[in-house]
Amino acid sequence: MKPLTPRHRTAARTLLATGLVTSLALVSGCAKSEDDKSDSDKGSASQDGQGQVVASPSAGSGPTCTIDAHGAKKIDLKSATVGFSQSEKEANPFRIAETASVKAEAKKQGVKLLTANAQSQFSKQISDVQDLIAKGADLLVIAPLNSDGWEPVLRSASAKHIPIVTIDRKINATACKDYVSFIGSDFLEQGKRAADQMIESTGGKGEIAILLGAAGNNVTTERTKGFEDRIKEKAPGLKIVFKQTGDFAREKGQSVTENLIQSKPGITGIYAENDEMGLGAVNALKGAGKQPGKVKIVTVDGTRNAVQGIVDGWIDGVVESNPRFGPLAFQTLDTFTKGEKVSQDIVIQDSAYTKDNAKADLGKAF
Repeated sequence: MKPLTPRHRTAARTLLATGLVTSLALVSGCAKSEDDKSDSDKGSASQDGQGQVVASPSAGSGPTCTIDAHGAKKIDLKSATVGFSQSEKEANPFRIAETASVKAEAKKQGVKLLTANAQSQFSKQISDVQDLIAKGADLLVIAPLNSDGWEPVLRSASAKHIPIVTIDRKINATACKDYVSFIGSDFLEQGKRAADQMIESTGGKGEIAILLGAAGNNVTTERTKGFEDRIKEKAPGLKIVFKQTGDFAREKGQSVTENLIQSKPGITGIYAENDEMGLGAVNALKGAGKQPGKVKIVTVDGTRNAVQGIVDGWIDGVVESNPRFGPLAFQTLDTFTKGEKVSQDIVIQDSAYTKDNAKADLGKAF
């Protein structure tokens, strides 16, 4: 049994997109992390077929939103100005791919795009979005750094009747009032699937650690809960003995793992809540003289370097979190601005990488 194969994708996802196409491809390659530029040529091939797919699409399911319900005005997307707020600097491959996808789709659609990057500073992201509004953005696509604290932006957007779509992280606000839709993965399910892989890799016994993502957002909270709940349910012989944030960063993941190795030298497995922290853990294990596979590592994202880590024997499994939001975000905006219904929660279908498919599917990674 291989929990991370496609046949184990959950059938329970019920938050669906209404009136959206179900498969949207981005005809663009994605750049690499700043410290992986030597691999960028290998990673720049066309990503046809790697666009996001809505999980179990069907019409009429789940809460929806319309222009009338939201209080916005109809507008032709082609003539609109879209503001995009990125939360983190484009050194993390996920953010590189996400921004590239949004920019490529705006260009493909012929839509004017204004962009801003918060450089992982929440106060800057708030001012960034307010600046996008001041510059004339008619629609907003936001990749939030934190889930809380968006009241100033929501007030400004509401005053000008500017619809907001959030991607990859939720904000704690009211859908179809404060924002239109959230587009992203089922993060609880990602945590569960990572736990399934950890259970298989360790045989369900031993001591494991969690490298937590950044605090203050639903991604970290749900990936942690999904993992812990599944371990408790299916593998009582696996004990979580260490949890510490690595802030979704490679260097922090490495330093935390170095401390972990000192305090828990017999650690069996590490669940890293993104690939960058997982790759930092690999660096720490290498520095400590560990052999590939001695400590089982499971991560979430699907970056090329993490998938290569499976091929090389350092990583046991990677749950994909598809960052190519551009096509689906613009399709959502287009549908909404035409006056049609869109889902308030648009859950995407994620793939996975294991020892069985990593080498063959390396070209699909971002």
